[in-house]
Amino acid sequence: MSQDDDTYLTLAKRSEGLYKVKGSKHFSYAFPVSSETEIKSCLEVIKLEHHSARHHCYAWRLGHDASRYRTNDDGEPSNTAGPPILGVLKSNCITNVLIVVVRYFGGTKLGVGGLIDAYRTAAAYAVEEGTIIEKKRTKRYVIKFPYAKMGDVMSLLKRAGISPEKTDFHITCTLEATVRLRDSAAFTENIEDLDNVQIEEV
Repeated sequence: MSQDDDTYLTLAKRSEGLYKVKGSKHFSYAFPVSSETEIKSCLEVIKLEHHSARHHCYAWRLGHDASRYRTNDDGEPSNTAGPPILGVLKSNCITNVLIVVVRYFGGTKLGVGGLIDAYRTAAAYAVEEGTIIEKKRTKRYVIKFPYAKMGDVMSLLKRAGISPEKTDFHITCTLEATVRLRDSAAFTENIEDLDNVQIEEV
C-alpha cells in the first residue's frame, strides 16, 4: 500500500442489530476499535449484558490494511459463526471493527447452513444500522524550536493546513502536529529546512 492510499473505512460508533429465525434470537453488536485491549473490553461488556447466553461469537479486523484479524465460534460448530461474521467485515471493506453476535437458542436446531446464514445476517444487520466512515491515516510529530523561530514554524503549519496541538511556548517551544500520511514526507522535509528546528515522530 502506497502512502497515497492513506484512507480506510471503519464505523463511526457502536451499532446493534437483531435477527430472529425459528425461535432463535441473534443479537449483534458492531464496535469501532483500535487495539486488542479495546476488543477485550467490548467483549466483556457484551458478555455482561448477555450473561445468560451460551454463545458470544465474534470476528474483528485491525489495521488500515486489515492485516490482523481473528474469529471465534464460541462453542458453535466449527466455522459456522466467526468466519461468516468476518465475511461481513470483508464485504463491507471495513477495518478496526469488532462484530459480536450473541445467540439464544429457540428450541429448533438450525443446522450448519442455517447457523452460517443466521450469523452472517445478524452481523450484516449491525453494520447496516451503523455509519461507515472514511478515516485518514496520519503521523504524529513533536516539533521543538527556539522562540525566535515561532513565526517560521507557525507559518509553515498554516500553509500545510495543520493546527498545532499541545503547545508549550517558552524560551524553547514545543508543539505536536498530526499530519496526513501522504503529506508527511514533504512536511518533515520543510520543517527540517528551518535552522534550529527539530522534528521527531511520536
